[in-house]
Amino acid sequence: MKQLIENLKNGNVSVIEAPQPSFGEREIVVSNRASLISPGTEKLMIEMGRKSLVGKARARPDLLMTAYQKAKREGFVSVFREAMARLDQPLPLGYSSAGEVVQVGRAVRGVRVGDRVACAGSGFASHAEMIVVPPELCVKIPASKSGRSPLPFEHACFVMLGGIALQGVRCAELEPGENVLVVGLGLIGLLTVQIVRAYGCTVIGADLDPNKCRLARTLGADRALVVGKEDIESHVQNMTSGRGADAVLLTAATKDNSPILLAEQVTRKRGRIVLVGVSDLRLTRKAFWEKELTFTVSKASGPSVEWYGKNAVFPPELVRWSEHRNLEEFLRLMVRGNVRVDMLITHRVSLNDSPSAYEMILGGREPYIGVVIDYPTSRAPSAAVKSIRAAAPKMSPASPPRMGVGLIGAGMFARNVLMRVLATVNGVRMVSVAAKTGVSANHLASKYKFSDSTTDYHTLLADQRIGSVLITTRHNQHASMVIDALRAGKHVFVEKPLTITKEEVEQLRIAFEPIRGKQMLMVGFNRRYSPLARMLEEQIEGRSSVLQILYRVNAGYIPPDHWTQDPGVGGGRIIGECCHFIDFMQFLTKSHPVEVVTQAIGGPVGKYLMEDNVAISLRFADGSQGTITYSAMGPKAFSRERIEVYWQDAAAVLDDFRSLEIVKGSRRTARKYWTQKMGYKEELQAFLLSDPAIGTLLVNDALSTTLATIAAVESLQKRSIITLS
Repeated sequence: MKQLIENLKNGNVSVIEAPQPSFGEREIVVSNRASLISPGTEKLMIEMGRKSLVGKARARPDLLMTAYQKAKREGFVSVFREAMARLDQPLPLGYSSAGEVVQVGRAVRGVRVGDRVACAGSGFASHAEMIVVPPELCVKIPASKSGRSPLPFEHACFVMLGGIALQGVRCAELEPGENVLVVGLGLIGLLTVQIVRAYGCTVIGADLDPNKCRLARTLGADRALVVGKEDIESHVQNMTSGRGADAVLLTAATKDNSPILLAEQVTRKRGRIVLVGVSDLRLTRKAFWEKELTFTVSKASGPSVEWYGKNAVFPPELVRWSEHRNLEEFLRLMVRGNVRVDMLITHRVSLNDSPSAYEMILGGREPYIGVVIDYPTSRAPSAAVKSIRAAAPKMSPASPPRMGVGLIGAGMFARNVLMRVLATVNGVRMVSVAAKTGVSANHLASKYKFSDSTTDYHTLLADQRIGSVLITTRHNQHASMVIDALRAGKHVFVEKPLTITKEEVEQLRIAFEPIRGKQMLMVGFNRRYSPLARMLEEQIEGRSSVLQILYRVNAGYIPPDHWTQDPGVGGGRIIGECCHFIDFMQFLTKSHPVEVVTQAIGGPVGKYLMEDNVAISLRFADGSQGTITYSAMGPKAFSRERIEVYWQDAAAVLDDFRSLEIVKGSRRTARKYWTQKMGYKEELQAFLLSDPAIGTLLVNDALSTTLATIAAVESLQKRSIITLS
């Protein structure tokens, strides 16, 4: 399929060929028939992309400070690489479209193949031939009223922009008969004018462009005034018997605060000002104090799962106007004839020609309002391409099949860390990459010279050119994908954790048994491969006493609604991340844990989850003891990981995998690097080059680690010591 993307590094816009996105049980596949360019938002995004690195940093000083703090901890080189990798990621453009449903997930209710729908949401309703959307962002196009033609796709594709305008109106808490000023008569402003008029208010429009003012009057504005040429305050006073506007909706996009200053002048005492567009937020205290004005910034198109998490419920008796219901209401207003968008469409382009439309918008070569992208007649899903051959792979007769690599998952870690390191391993052949979205798969394939990209990982597993598979998907998918890959005869590297449930541990144990010693299975516990970790291991080797290990982790805050915190998806932070630290203790002790006890913080915890701030104590089979202090409350500028190890008349401190200090008796040795040495390359080399027999030991450790993390969660829940068999 074809899709429109922006290169964040330089702001260039292009149409690419990408595999059709995959979909889940709660998702809907839609063949787009029309999509709408949002000239304000998308123009700002492209202008940001075209700024220099310095310009981008000046535009987002908050992100620059975060990067600086991280660089002090991890080293400037690694943080710079990560920043450049983020900029290299393509950005799908568009967030408002309409089309026909071609596939429906099994858990979706009320939507069928063939339904005409309007779709919304950034990252979902993109400018692409095929899109995948959740039910919350997909609304049926209502049937036409008697005597009216069905609502065309090119009208229904205004749905998200209409939802944004409608949410702004709701934030203004309007009542019928009130006087409303709409400042900025672009696309959202002209939609706002019509919505306010439909709800029984007197509407005054204001804009710099006389042509837009004339159009606003045609669409129902009682008056439309040209900013800078007409005395807007005087007109508003005359139309409101000297009281001023009851509410002002700011729908303009500007870098200064001139719309807000105008609103302060014309709004009545105790009136409302709502910012829907973009403006400098400097307010005048005197005006707000004297009039007791209310100022609100309207966000998107209403309360949604994006705001409150995927499990959020918005029953109409508690939240009358959720995002989904706002989108439905906007379509209803169009079907009834209260809102017309036919007069707002100034340009129609094909998807192939859409980059030229963006250049027209950026250059301001001609007047525009609504720019609609048209698509060809929908294709059946069976005809949709799920895999793309980029180029013939470079095959070497001397290169073993194991070095042919397939990647499943194209998330941040795979993009920013794993692939950059894998590309430096000699002899590796990049064969195929599978990801949920075709854009991600296509981009990674192009950047790292994979021969294929796909959105169906089963296609990758069936590829005989691939001997080794790397799995970097979300945690709840790891176990099933590992089992599928092992049964397909592949060597498997899976990012931590191996799994998130006891049942899957047993399933993995059974699946691995027949291929023990024949196929490699490795979990991404990279820390044991760090050069400093190996130096520490050498110093401990030959010890005659047990070890006492203190592992302090300044993990940082993650919101409760992040996917890693979902027990059914990420498993929580103990299972999802503390597995790293338990594995490292196993590496040092050469022994498995036999007892686990976990305690969490209590009392007033504020925004922090108790289970994100824990002390995990482990006793190992050889008698060694390990304690993990895991905290989400520390600052980002503080070191992340510090490991202290004690044994007979000796101690060692490993700090952030950048420095190691060892004291034996009176002898002190130290080693320090300029940047972190996390062991990623050494880990991948071990996976691709080691004897699979070594994998048996690694699997035993990984299964033991996984059971220990599950036991740590169980201990916290039961407030008891958990014994591991």
